[in-house]
Amino acid sequence: MFRPIARLQHGVGSRSFSATRLREKQRLVILGSGWGGYEVLRGVDKKRWDVVLVSPNNYFNFTPLLAGCAVGTLEFRCAIEPVKSKSIALTNGIYQAWCDRIDFQNKVLQCMPATKPPLVASSTDYQTSEPGNGPTFPLKYDKLVIAVGAYSQTFNVPAIRSRIFRVPGFEQANQPTLSDTERRQLLNFCVVGAGPTGVEFAAELHDLLHAEIQEHYPSLAKMARINLYDGPSDHNLVQYAEKSFRREGISIWTSHHVDKVEAGKLHVKEQGEVPYGLLVWSTGLSPNPLIASINELKKYEKTQSILTDEHLNALRSDGSPDPDVFVIGDAGSIESAPLPATAQGYLAYIGNWWALSFIPEDGGIPGLSKEYDRPTFTQTLSIRNKILVPFYWFLNCKLAFDIRL
Repeated sequence: MFRPIARLQHGVGSRSFSATRLREKQRLVILGSGWGGYEVLRGVDKKRWDVVLVSPNNYFNFTPLLAGCAVGTLEFRCAIEPVKSKSIALTNGIYQAWCDRIDFQNKVLQCMPATKPPLVASSTDYQTSEPGNGPTFPLKYDKLVIAVGAYSQTFNVPAIRSRIFRVPGFEQANQPTLSDTERRQLLNFCVVGAGPTGVEFAAELHDLLHAEIQEHYPSLAKMARINLYDGPSDHNLVQYAEKSFRREGISIWTSHHVDKVEAGKLHVKEQGEVPYGLLVWSTGLSPNPLIASINELKKYEKTQSILTDEHLNALRSDGSPDPDVFVIGDAGSIESAPLPATAQGYLAYIGNWWALSFIPEDGGIPGLSKEYDRPTFTQTLSIRNKILVPFYWFLNCKLAFDIRL
């Protein structure tokens, strides 16, 4: 799956990024600083290519570590890699911006700054200006890598237009002015979406509640509840996690539908109003608006991602490949060999130093393999984070093993 990327990095092969004249560098524009875009940015030969990165973020997010960061097992800096590091210092330009439109015929991108407009003396609306409201700018390319990923799926649920993150404090729940009913509402943790991210967050949260919180707030820890909501799904991971989560404080509600979200409460079709202290929305992905706006290229009907050939070149409407446009990651899908979003499979941490491995079985049908007695330490990108992650794990190691015993 990733072998064609090597072509992009080293400039070899019939559809590579090798310029005809080294002294006349062609411009390679990379859209997105996620898994695909960041790896291309790190690996491409910048002496041969005039490299420009366009991304609304100036960092790469190592997503498998986010669940641990959210509950304090790791610091958030462990999951962040800056795109302006020394390893990519030769990059010509990094624009913190969105690409709103692509003119494939003239090879021009129309971009919108993702930063707040600068203070201008003649401007009267600076205080109300927000990122995405400033002037656009064009950007030409010779070769283009589209790696914009996807957006969070909201299913048009009211109030889920921005991140809802109401964090309760155990100090707040510990106040004598609250009733036990109010404490239970404040300590009700709701996770909507029982995929790998939702399962991992629930597991990390369970470890936190039954370790540090149990030690410092024993009476409150008994009141805390974790509810994992999921729509209709026969996903093996959800079925297995439901059996594994038969422990105090964790409930998986399959075939439950969230109709509406308000401050402090969910409206669940099968349950009515459900008060919460913390809501985490993790219901999968929807097409990136840029990808949805493109009509000149073929789309995969199921996910609306852009179809590519085996070299990851985007396919035009007539089925012919565009040799100057590559699409990788969630934004694209290989027409001749559609692959799952996580390539060969994934691991999902389920708490107490246990993890599930979800891999394709014979015939390409996804299934569960054996569980592991500790989470696998996947590769982080910088030396700093290779040191920080095991260091923080080591600090929590004794406590985790005490829980298991």
